[in-house]
Amino acid sequence: MAPPFLSFILLFLINAAASSSAQGPPSPGYYPSSKIRSMGFDQGYRNLWGPQHQKEDQGGLSIWLDRSSGSGFKSIRPYGSGYFGAAIKVQSGYTAGVITSFYLSNNEQHQTDHDEIDIEFLGTTPDKPYVLQTNVWTKGSGDGNRLIGREHRFHLWFDPTHDYHNYAIVYNPTEIIFLVDDVPLRSYPKKSDATFPLRPMWVYGSIWDASSWATENGKHKADYNYQPFIGRYKDFKLGPGSAVSPSGTTGLSRQQYTAMYWVQRNYKVYDYCTDSKRDHSQTPEC
Repeated sequence: MAPPFLSFILLFLINAAASSSAQGPPSPGYYPSSKIRSMGFDQGYRNLWGPQHQKEDQGGLSIWLDRSSGSGFKSIRPYGSGYFGAAIKVQSGYTAGVITSFYLSNNEQHQTDHDEIDIEFLGTTPDKPYVLQTNVWTKGSGDGNRLIGREHRFHLWFDPTHDYHNYAIVYNPTEIIFLVDDVPLRSYPKKSDATFPLRPMWVYGSIWDASSWATENGKHKADYNYQPFIGRYKDFKLGPGSAVSPSGTTGLSRQQYTAMYWVQRNYKVYDYCTDSKRDHSQTPEC
């Protein structure tokens, strides 16, 4: 048995670590979402599919999935770079198999070799937290049978069903950054043209049934006894990619990197680069 004073120190360190985690990440020191004016849905977006499963309200949008259909929307124009954000609130309760998303893509223009940058909420069972998946597809790596995803998955330091939170993708010529409430989760730098999206993309949002893989690799399916499944969006933001940094450049500050590394240490639950089952000859950036 450890001496009493050692037990006390160990207990103190455990409690301190738990307290730090419970308080959320350290301040990033800069809040780009506050620098970009919010817009209403119809100022930058249009329905793409499932119009009967969409409802606009005071500039926000609700989309839902039931047994008959899901729904999706798309920006009016494409973007070669920028800051793309929205405040999102996802469904509580049983949501296994359901994906609520906010992403960039050019899949309609390049159907066999498209690029895509994803934020996806992977539905769950009531006893487990949501998983937020970030992903990058390049030059058809998400098309056909040759799927080469670049997934990082996270739990969040809050319950995303209780309130709206700000989610954003920053797409610049040299780097992609994913943010939640202005805290960077992930940076994906350009290491070669082959592994980085280079063509303009539109901004999308959708809710759909991905029972085959979304929740624990398809273990739990969508159950329409719990329908409708609703995704809520508001405070849409479109701005320059330089808005992400206090210096007005495209890179993160030291304080932003500190917050990002904290999130990755405490809340990242999957990284494709450390997955021993993956063929890493297909992901040379690892």
